[in-house]
Amino acid sequence: MKTTLSVLVENHPGVLSRIAGLFSRRGYNIDSLAVGTTENPDISRMTIVVEGDEYVVEQVKKQLNKLVDVIKVSKIDPQDSVTRELVLIKVDAEPHVRSEIIHIAEIFRANIVDVSRKSMTIELTGDKDKVKAFEELLKPFGIKELVRTGIIAINRGTNCIKIEEEC
Repeated sequence: MKTTLSVLVENHPGVLSRIAGLFSRRGYNIDSLAVGTTENPDISRMTIVVEGDEYVVEQVKKQLNKLVDVIKVSKIDPQDSVTRELVLIKVDAEPHVRSEIIHIAEIFRANIVDVSRKSMTIELTGDKDKVKAFEELLKPFGIKELVRTGIIAINRGTNCIKIEEEC
């Protein structure tokens, strides 16, 4: 089972290395990782997707909470959150197939961000199922390169993950 964790950390050099080291030492795999500064420039937020049962997830949370630079660790409930991922896909796009690729991009509300004589780069934002479906439809054209950001997640409604409990 995959679980998404939100980890608030102090925005210092080496924090990511210490967290990745913790996962490595414990033999846990990071399925997805996205990091960025929050509304407070002194704090970064990591969205980490980890594979494991409840016991593994609890152990990961406990170990993360022991790290000095970790401020708060929260589990993200998939039914009560919005998750997104950004993907850039470069596909073979000879002139005779471009209109078909453009049509697929329009259906998925993707943006064409670069065009050359023989390729197109398309940007898509969505949940993992949308990204996977888009990738599958583009495979027959020939995917030259694919880059993903990793999952980011935020709770729905007024529920926030901050240092203080209130939003």
